[in-house]
Amino acid sequence: MTAGVTPYNQSTTKKTQVARMFDNIAHRYDLLNQILSLGIHKIWRKKAVNMLKSSSPRLILDIATGTGDFAIEALRLQPDKIIGVDISEGMLEHGRVKLKKRHLEDKISLCTGDSESLSYPDNTFDAITVGFGVRNFENLEKGLSGMLRVLKPGGKAVILEFSKPRGFPIKQIYFLYFRYITPLIGRIFSKDQRAYSYLNESVEAFPDGKDFVLILERLGYKECSFRPMSFGIATIYQAIK
Repeated sequence: MTAGVTPYNQSTTKKTQVARMFDNIAHRYDLLNQILSLGIHKIWRKKAVNMLKSSSPRLILDIATGTGDFAIEALRLQPDKIIGVDISEGMLEHGRVKLKKRHLEDKISLCTGDSESLSYPDNTFDAITVGFGVRNFENLEKGLSGMLRVLKPGGKAVILEFSKPRGFPIKQIYFLYFRYITPLIGRIFSKDQRAYSYLNESVEAFPDGKDFVLILERLGYKECSFRPMSFGIATIYQAIK
């Protein structure tokens, strides 16, 4: 299953375009996250991490780690180690600077990689997290299967992703904001004409809610569930191997 929406509508692969896009906006990514979400993304991330508390994971893999915010939040679980992977070296460079400033290099390692070709052995990680990254997978099912492979039996995957509100008037306000205001602010601050238009397009194309849970179940994940956040603007999914 491959998503048809790409950042630049070029002949190159979606993976190549997504990496280029995030390289382009890496220097403004954290600032724009704060501005565009009004800081709410931090609350969503805390709630996602809280879903791992009961399992007390020792080794965590954070996929599409970006500049490392999800990995840093997951340190509240007191794991032995967190490995963050991302296809954008530009994002990872900014993340490594952030970790160095906070003296966290011994707890979090950031590496180039993606869920479709993970280099780790089967049954390696106690938990896997993905924050706003699965809709960027070139092949969604292949990426999710890769995550399942490296997850230990009984291990938990927690995925935080944008979704589409259904109720009035949040639905109308949300789509107005995402289709028109978000791309405008993104162009002003990031200088990338397409990045934040792609954000809206990829969210609209993503199979969220029950549809995403059905995909997880079909691939072999167990005890799959989802929890909408902020009237359905984002959703947290959790599943067990």
